Amino acid sequence: MKLILGLLFLGLALEAGAADGADLGAIALKDIDGKDTSLKAYAGKAVLVVNVASACGYTRQYAGLESLYRKYKDKGFVVLGFPCNDFGAQEPGSNEDIKQFCSSRFEVSFPLFDKLHAKGAEQHPLYAALTGAGSAFPGPVKWNFSKFLIGADGKLLGRFDSGVEPDSAELVSAVEGALKK
Repeated sequence: MKLILGLLFLGLALEAGAADGADLGAIALKDIDGKDTSLKAYAGKAVLVVNVASACGYTRQYAGLESLYRKYKDKGFVVLGFPCNDFGAQEPGSNEDIKQFCSSRFEVSFPLFDKLHAKGAEQHPLYAALTGAGSAFPGPVKWNFSKFLIGADGKLLGRFDSGVEPDSAELVSAVEGALKK
């Protein structure tokens, strides 16, 4: 019985450790072309993680995200787009469809990733870490174009709901603050 309880507590401790964002860079990801990667590829940069969708009322934010990326990319900032079909089935296309849509409609040059789940039973480990009980900003993602700002040190610095536009003073100030750290 003690062994079972010990293993249970060990499992809970490991789960809590993963959720606290201590090493977001260790979480396995795939880019939009299916290549293995992780946030380690962006070590030393301020990162804005965004769950994106092509058929959402907020889809126009792609333009603002691209503008924000271009403005600050040479200063150590990157936007990462994670297509997600969890909210209103607003990202039904394949990775190739998504890539084509983003480049042709919004000239997106920031990195895009493999479609993933931001919530539910199939929630990707990245979103489990960003939103879990051990996160600095816990709670489920509510809709497409939710944004998470990660500092150059890999720590979660801020969370912004879908309605926060990429060019809003709130988000721009947070990005600029992250670049000064």
